[in-house]
Amino acid sequence: MSAAPILQVDDIAVTYSQLIPALRGVSLTVPSGAIVALLGGNGAGKTTTLKAISSLIRAERGELTSGRIAYRGDAITDVDPWTLAERGLVQVLEGRRCFAHLSVEENLRLGAFVRRPARADLEADLERIYGIFPRLKERRKAFAGYTSGGEQQMVAIGRALMARPSLVLLDEPSMGLAPQVVEEIFETVATLNRDDGVSFLLAEQNAAIALHSAQSGYVLEGGRVVAHGNAETLLELDTLRDAYLGRGKSATSGTRRGSRHPAL
Repeated sequence: MSAAPILQVDDIAVTYSQLIPALRGVSLTVPSGAIVALLGGNGAGKTTTLKAISSLIRAERGELTSGRIAYRGDAITDVDPWTLAERGLVQVLEGRRCFAHLSVEENLRLGAFVRRPARADLEADLERIYGIFPRLKERRKAFAGYTSGGEQQMVAIGRALMARPSLVLLDEPSMGLAPQVVEEIFETVATLNRDDGVSFLLAEQNAAIALHSAQSGYVLEGGRVVAHGNAETLLELDTLRDAYLGRGKSATSGTRRGSRHPAL
């Protein structure tokens, strides 16, 4: 991995509708070529963090009120989402957002639009995605809305990969999926990272599987980072096991009483 980060988020705050605070001083780093996990329960601020980075927060009456976000060393606080996609920063939204009445292949083709590739390059990229997700080739003519949840997640990830990204913001990829499909998705993420050098910022409630793939992670609670460190250390943290791996409730309150941002 390169020493220079591909993404640097410094002390950002986000407010919805000019009234509701969602993030309070969130900072994180994604080294180039790394997988970084963003952990926490519902309402912790994971999705808001990703949308603040990708500039999609504006579509939900959200506003970045302070802080700085840099991609490849350049400030991107005021950059439009489509420009970020052209520059290689793409987000896979929570909930497997597909165009239900378009075919699987039409959904994938849309992902390449920002690059405006030649026909031969587009076809080569499609075959690459079908190589990553063979099931999509079998279902390429089916309406995306009539495919399974796992297939829709593959479509969403495949569509993002058609943009040839350097950094993927991946939001809750395991949500609502069978364990076998979840394992397949995370194996794909690890392969793309290892073989193609794609960096990932991965928002997940399933801390165990996220940290199995990631090199490091951050834990969000109440719109703040309450812990960060390498994956092995986070998995050994008692408060994380109790709060996010379902081993009890006592440590959750302990986390709230302790240091707000321990470096592990």
